[in-house]
Amino acid sequence: MTDDPNAPKHSNALTYWIAGAIVAAIALALLWPNVAMHFEIGGELFLRSLKMIVVPLVFTSVMCGILGLGDVRRLGKPGAAAIGYYFCTTVLAVLVGLVVVNIIRPGVGTVDPARLEQLDKGAEEPKHVLRRTLAEESGLTEAEVADVFGEIPSAADDVPSTSTILKNLALMLVTDNLFQAAAETELLPIIVFTICFGALLTTMPRRTRTLTTLVSEANDALLAFVMILMKISPLGIFCLVTARFGQAQAEGKFLQEIQQIGWYFATVLIGLAIHAFIVLPLIFWIVRRENPYRYAVAMSQALLTAFSTASSSATLPVTLECAKSAGISKRSSDFVIPLGATINMDGTALYEAAAAIFIAQVIGMDLTLSQQAIVAVTATLAAIGAAGIPEAGLVTMLIVLSAVGLPLEYIGLILSVDWLLDRFRTAVNVFGDSVGAAVVAVTIPEDGASGQSADPQVQVSSTAG
Repeated sequence: MTDDPNAPKHSNALTYWIAGAIVAAIALALLWPNVAMHFEIGGELFLRSLKMIVVPLVFTSVMCGILGLGDVRRLGKPGAAAIGYYFCTTVLAVLVGLVVVNIIRPGVGTVDPARLEQLDKGAEEPKHVLRRTLAEESGLTEAEVADVFGEIPSAADDVPSTSTILKNLALMLVTDNLFQAAAETELLPIIVFTICFGALLTTMPRRTRTLTTLVSEANDALLAFVMILMKISPLGIFCLVTARFGQAQAEGKFLQEIQQIGWYFATVLIGLAIHAFIVLPLIFWIVRRENPYRYAVAMSQALLTAFSTASSSATLPVTLECAKSAGISKRSSDFVIPLGATINMDGTALYEAAAAIFIAQVIGMDLTLSQQAIVAVTATLAAIGAAGIPEAGLVTMLIVLSAVGLPLEYIGLILSVDWLLDRFRTAVNVFGDSVGAAVVAVTIPEDGASGQSADPQVQVSSTAG
């Protein structure tokens, strides 16, 4: 990792405080769940504070990343490297999920037949269960959930085909109302607009010097705001975790469900662990020839925040700050991490593939190799289209199930434990984004200078001079 003297310094003490807050929160939730649930307001305030700066920070950070390249033609190699990395790691994550679930076979003889009969006779359609769950977990109203995800399908026949998914993914790149996209935190069209606008500015440096200076200074101010939020993050994270674990403990269903589908829960965690501790570190080491676990420690604040918030979008400000403090060039982190938080969902892809095979095992349906290949492809596409809010993977899970003809009502098997698995897979998503920034950084030219050349003001001055 390169040493950038302008990078914010990483605080080990803050990491220890955050880790301690999570442990204390879980302990309080287990001992006094009714008390723990009253901390919800503090957690919600902290989460909203993070989300409040996501859109302006994405705009300024991506803009700085593009302007830092100096010449728009230099975007090609880093851009191709980023997209290639996202695709490869997502496919690898899906393959890890498929291998692990086929070896452990968590759905064979583990679920009580009475539970399956209850799902078969369920009076409530999957879309109503999902909409309510998403509203509870994300803090949105059911109407807002419908706006974010559209109409949740009620049967396999209603689930879009692969061609429709690809069409929708293409349409997600561009919005007809940029302000509406910002209001709804739809980051992908904002990133596409920012990349295009920033690329245009690099072609006219003399006339846009004031604008580039404004963007750079706004980005610095927003990162300073992030640093202030990080100082209070142990308290906010304590409230977030306490309230959520307290709610699960108060309902009294979580431990019962773990006993029923504990092997599934363990299978997903094992798959996530393999991807996070073996696959991603191996890629990091192959490309950079540096210790990947030291880098993971440097990213620990972002990973703990991702576990606490279960939202890669909300964690984005912290991820950017940690990557820069770890020595990753500003140009790479500003460009790669916001884009990755939107389309790079390794943990989600792994979970969706494993969950689909688990459900097939539970109902005694043997999926052929070609059907499992369909699951792999569909899980990859669905993960790219998943929104960066808690439990978004549950909606895209419907697409994966329908691709191989699995009944949608059996998604109810995993609902009760999904909120906790969501935290682990979000942490994997965030770590995948940060590794991507480190990998793509090696493709970005240094212009004969250090990381300081990433400053768009420097680039404008040298180009205009």
